Amino acid sequence: MAKLRRNHTGADSASSGGIITKVGIFGAIAAALVWAFSNFGGEGEAPPADRLDYAAEEFYLPTGTRGERIDYQGFSLSYDEDWEQAEWVAYILERKNLQQEWTDRPNDFRTDPNVSTGSASDNDYRGSGYDRGHLAPFADFAWNADQARETFYLSNISPQARQFNQGVWRELEELTRDWANRFQRLYVVTGPVMTEDPKGTIGRETRVAIPAAYYKVLLDLDDPERKGIGFVIPNEISFDPLPEYAMSIDEVEAITGIDFFSELMPKDEEKKLEASGNPDLWPFSKKKYDKRISDWNKVK
Repeated sequence: MAKLRRNHTGADSASSGGIITKVGIFGAIAAALVWAFSNFGGEGEAPPADRLDYAAEEFYLPTGTRGERIDYQGFSLSYDEDWEQAEWVAYILERKNLQQEWTDRPNDFRTDPNVSTGSASDNDYRGSGYDRGHLAPFADFAWNADQARETFYLSNISPQARQFNQGVWRELEELTRDWANRFQRLYVVTGPVMTEDPKGTIGRETRVAIPAAYYKVLLDLDDPERKGIGFVIPNEISFDPLPEYAMSIDEVEAITGIDFFSELMPKDEEKKLEASGNPDLWPFSKKKYDKRISDWNKVK
């Protein structure tokens, strides 16, 4: 497997410029939803039949990254071989799905057979002191047993500090579901910040990078003006309220080097959307914050 690379800025960014992958999803409804995409400059092709229930519609995935694109039933991800984890996961979170009965949580963390170079393994996380942190959370797909199981592939897992994973990150994930229930449909993109040097590595079989921070970008698909918001949060315990981590999508792009929603709308609308990130449009929960400070942050 490839050695862990350093950040994507500066000389590394310049050298990778020629191999940046632009990936898109074009949705069309006829007899079935057909996808066409290009990956690493390759020809577009329709996905397997069992992938057609991913509600990508006409929306595009992030660009400016170079990982291996893998599509699952409920989400897509881009696997970064050097970091041994996804550089982004993306999916649509819908109220109608969240209101269905949950399936049992499988807790079946396993190597992803779909990663051509081989993904991290469960042994890499055992005894590391870091949680197996989901990027696409189980709870976002708990209404569908097959999709829920796919969230336990190690390609969708990242080493997170326990009090981060079960503290501020948990609060943000729960709030994201609250917002989806309130606004109906959110486009969610999540991943580690790879423009900062990792805190180190874990792994008995593979070197898995420990990200210094994580980002989450949200787009309200049913708002007439398509409001959006972003977050970048350090991979450590936090006592700060979530609004302090809120920022515009432009700011997340500047930090991560990723282009979000580049083909989603006309450029003038995209610029307006990405320049905004008003936390007042996204109701935060003091109850969840208090719960984090009094309880979640104290997990051992």
